[in-house]
Amino acid sequence: MLDLTPSQTVGPFFAFGLPFDGGGDVVPMGTPGAITLHGTVRDGAGAAVPDALLEFWQTGPDGRVPVRPGALHRDGRSFTGFARVATDRAGDYRLRTLRPAAPSGARDAPHLAVTVFARGLLHHLFTRVYFPNHVEANAADPLLAQLDEERRATLMAVPDGGVTGPGYRFDVRMQGAGETVFLDLSVSGAPVPT
Repeated sequence: MLDLTPSQTVGPFFAFGLPFDGGGDVVPMGTPGAITLHGTVRDGAGAAVPDALLEFWQTGPDGRVPVRPGALHRDGRSFTGFARVATDRAGDYRLRTLRPAAPSGARDAPHLAVTVFARGLLHHLFTRVYFPNHVEANAADPLLAQLDEERRATLMAVPDGGVTGPGYRFDVRMQGAGETVFLDLSVSGAPVPT
């Protein structure tokens, strides 16, 4: 019988090969209705993670996910619904996008789906970003309904304005006090908080 090969972590090599120019610009500067989302990725000790990579997937303002050939190609005009952003030396990231609508045909509140890649992880992590201005939809969201108020708060973007228009802060805490809710997507059906 052969021994299993142990798992390996997913980084930090990806910080050099996967980001692409304009990766955080889902829409160009000056797009009507654009919002910014920014934050910091922190480890269990509260230290910034300078080599994390975040992927964002979302619906557009019409509730649909863009699906067309070359949808991830940046042409400077089209909304792709996708962003890939590396953190900087301070663990910070920034994203410019359009406010998502509730997914067509789903009970979920408007949100951004997030995949987190970082050093020390054997597998990437999944979470979501919800927006506080969708009070009724958030109250009816099946995932948020499973969480107590303190855990639910780790999935809420915090309005903070900004010089370029409406802005929100969303920090990712990998472990410890205030740990972001991460999702188990291997269960059939709806995402389950871990």
